[in-house]
Amino acid sequence: MFRTQAAIVAPAAAVEQLPGEAHLLQNYARAPIAIVRGEGCELVDANGTRYLDMVAGIAVCALGHAHSAITEAVATQAATLVQASNLFYHEPAGTLANELARRSGLERVFFCNSGTEANEAAIKLARKLAFRKGETQRRTILACTGSFHGRTMGALAATENPHYHEGFEPLPGGFAFTPFNDVAALESAIDETTAAFIVEPVQGESGVKPASPEFLAAARRLCDAHGALLIFDEIQCGMGRLGTLFAFQTFGVRPDAVTMAKALANGLPIGAVLIDAKASRALQPGDHGTTFGGSPVPCAAALAHLRVRDASDFDAHVKAMGTLLRGGLAAIAERYPDVFEAPRGIGLMLGLPVRPPHAAKIFVDRARESHQLLLNAAGDNTLRFVPPLVIDEAQIEKSLSLFPILLKHTL
Repeated sequence: MFRTQAAIVAPAAAVEQLPGEAHLLQNYARAPIAIVRGEGCELVDANGTRYLDMVAGIAVCALGHAHSAITEAVATQAATLVQASNLFYHEPAGTLANELARRSGLERVFFCNSGTEANEAAIKLARKLAFRKGETQRRTILACTGSFHGRTMGALAATENPHYHEGFEPLPGGFAFTPFNDVAALESAIDETTAAFIVEPVQGESGVKPASPEFLAAARRLCDAHGALLIFDEIQCGMGRLGTLFAFQTFGVRPDAVTMAKALANGLPIGAVLIDAKASRALQPGDHGTTFGGSPVPCAAALAHLRVRDASDFDAHVKAMGTLLRGGLAAIAERYPDVFEAPRGIGLMLGLPVRPPHAAKIFVDRARESHQLLLNAAGDNTLRFVPPLVIDEAQIEKSLSLFPILLKHTL
């Protein structure tokens, strides 16, 4: 069904100087390799070394790197129309909005450029809706412990992690937090001052932690009872990563709004808020905007992504590969119980918790340096696995087979 990539080769000599090292702002702890191209589930550095990619741009490249359908859509659209602004309609944004509405059952779509921007828009939507209804006391945005909703000031205020807050206070007010997966606490937290409850169906940055179906069902019930909006942040867990196009379809709970980004255009910058009809009247001309949101090229790429999904049994593949990867990670945890806890997650969004004093970051570095395997550390000392969704059985087995060697050389 999906293309198998060439075998991974041994690394060559290190690149003498990394591009941008002298002048790029050093706000990222970048690995000391320079990536020059991608092919399916592999990345290739400037020395020609191939790496099996279990990160996918942090859950972005769902179809893998340099997918031909995305490349063709981008080139064709770029040769036709790159930008027209949101002063006018254009076909790529209109068609993409139609497709997302049809597939989700939500009626309106707002396009922006990133997940953070999508969450900012959703926060503003919730407060403006309460304002338009005359409910001036309804201002609180409720989020969960362990949440991550972005790094702009509003999205950061909805992110419950003191590390991300340090040095940026005072953050905007009107935000509160409730324990993740605690129904009783949620019942106490939502009231008539709550404008919205925003929640990730699977928390990614905290270490891949799924919400329980009971928790999300309770959220729907309580938001209905108290007149609050229910917002699902599907920026990382959506676009097929759990084995359904939308994460809410996996849990069987329909929110009032869904925020999307990351994998939507398979690597091009785009974000979106999908909004139920009752909430969509909140934002009217002049209330919110964006210069580049919904530009033709990323919208064309997103449409191509959806068409590729339509042409294959994508969800069945994700579920099968997710079962295979999870089973292999569980076997590793059983073999090395002093190092790992049991894996958690859904589909191809999985985490392997690392027991202290072992550090997930050490495994990430050693896997890259010695085994040409790209892993990612997230949250509370967890190895996060979010590979391209086109990954095949041989590539999963390859990644799993490296762990005994990796552990032998690391512990």
